[in-house]
Amino acid sequence: MTRLSIALLAIVVAQAGGSNATLTAVPGIKVGHHTLTERPTGCTVILAEAGATAGVDVRGAAPATRETDLLSPVNIVQQIHAVVLSGGSAFGLDSAGGVMKYLEEKGIGFPFGGAHVPTVPGASLFDLPVGNPTIRPTADCGYQAAKGATAAAVQEGSVGAGAGATIGKTNGFEHAMKAGIGSAAIRMPGGLIVAALVAVNAAGDVIDPATGKVVAGVRAADGKGFADARVLLRTGVIPRSRPGENTTLGVVATNATLTKTQATRVAQMAHDGFARAISPSHTPVDGDIIFALATGAQSGGDVGQIGELAAEMIADAIVRAARQATSVPGFPALRDLPR
Repeated sequence: MTRLSIALLAIVVAQAGGSNATLTAVPGIKVGHHTLTERPTGCTVILAEAGATAGVDVRGAAPATRETDLLSPVNIVQQIHAVVLSGGSAFGLDSAGGVMKYLEEKGIGFPFGGAHVPTVPGASLFDLPVGNPTIRPTADCGYQAAKGATAAAVQEGSVGAGAGATIGKTNGFEHAMKAGIGSAAIRMPGGLIVAALVAVNAAGDVIDPATGKVVAGVRAADGKGFADARVLLRTGVIPRSRPGENTTLGVVATNATLTKTQATRVAQMAHDGFARAISPSHTPVDGDIIFALATGAQSGGDVGQIGELAAEMIADAIVRAARQATSVPGFPALRDLPR
């Protein structure tokens, strides 16, 4: 199936009543953001309160993660209850504690001795160069994001974990741009739903796979166009981003029934979406991660098809993140560039 046929199918399905084309198109998935506007930074919480089978694939070389080992198919935990994405680098991992508190208050998690222990993996991106780096997500940030999570269409742009996200840093921060959160979903005939949410904080440019053109990224010296990281690479410009100063975080979800091994395979295949829509991707200075969730509401499902669609939705979500972003001082967004 080509990207054009997938896009046309998505339009047909949307016209038939599927108006929510974001991660929450998957029943049982809720999303909430909490943004610390004074920096900005924040966190984004994906709730699966009834539980979801999950897998993860960590592809970047500078990850900041929490509880990802639990998602290995050989380990005992079979379902999770939330995924937390945050800014603030490793400091932002604290936000998961607030999500655990919220879920415990609702009686969600593994029951033990009168308490409940929810399973909440998470990952953080490095956004400390934006604003005051001493302001970063805390447990309260996670609690507020979980408390505000809904099944409504996901708010996109420079919110939550994407509030301080930037892109196009291979030629230095002075030529970089603002990015944020993007989301996309597709409903297939027969009821299969595959969706994605991405917090885009890449060293590289965002590329539209449909055209091969730069959507946003390294700005040209005159500020009126793009230098194109692919061109810079071929002309010998050395990437200037330092280790850990980037990271794109993704979550894909489906209503299909998957095992942990199958969910892990979907997460692995979904990384193709990063490679299609970010150039360069999976670099030594990125901590790229994708989580895959399966709610099991629909029996069966071809893992190869789900993985391919997950990669498509990841790529679409990345492009949307660049297009929906808003500027912050020092980092203009696409919508604010001279035309």
